[in-house]
Amino acid sequence: MSRIPALLFGVVAYIVFFLTFLYQIGFVTGVVVPKAINDGAVMPPLQAITTDVILLALFAIQHTIMARLAFKKWWKSIVPEPVERSVFVLVASLLLLVMNWQWQPLPGIVWKIEAPIWRAVVYALAGVGWAVVLYSTFLINHFDLFGLRQVWLYFQGREYTTVVFKETVLYQWLRHPLMLGFIIAFWATPDMTQGHLLFAAVTTAYILVAIHIEERTLVAIHGDEYQRYQERVSMIIPMPPKSRA
Repeated sequence: MSRIPALLFGVVAYIVFFLTFLYQIGFVTGVVVPKAINDGAVMPPLQAITTDVILLALFAIQHTIMARLAFKKWWKSIVPEPVERSVFVLVASLLLLVMNWQWQPLPGIVWKIEAPIWRAVVYALAGVGWAVVLYSTFLINHFDLFGLRQVWLYFQGREYTTVVFKETVLYQWLRHPLMLGFIIAFWATPDMTQGHLLFAAVTTAYILVAIHIEERTLVAIHGDEYQRYQERVSMIIPMPPKSRA
């Protein structure tokens, strides 16, 4: 694949990702976007639950399989290596958009906070969650995570190198601040419906499973360094790190 098309593809994939990320904020919080988590025609509960779980499962399966080292090795024999990450990002983004489009609401109220001050506090907490997600990506190299660094290095004719593992800021207190940010953002709502509860519960369960799968990949990439990191730093609950041996 020539350099300019690879770069353009990577840029387009990144733009799609970033717009999708912004849409997710609106989708979960119920602001700005044309269709949020509680919007849409109401269908029978069992049908809605089945549809929503399938939509979430499609994203989970794609995200889990395409992120594995064995799949990447095979996939790179089909997809040019410089755009492999961009393809992953684009497919994940499109699956999220399909989920947003086809999501079926379950409007039954689980909890509803009426007091304006507490509604504001909960929305602020959700904002903190989303901010932690975005900030965490920059701590581990945002542009590598979403494929731009790969296509840019290829465009410059430079060889790709794996990002060096660093314990910085949030990553000194927990190994997966990005995932904690998602959990906070998904649960922090003043208007928890049954549909939102389903979304938050299923995504949280997937996050906890995915972390354990991802950690095996990180050990395979970073070796003993990451294993020592696992021993000292909490997985997802912020805690002071243990002292180095």
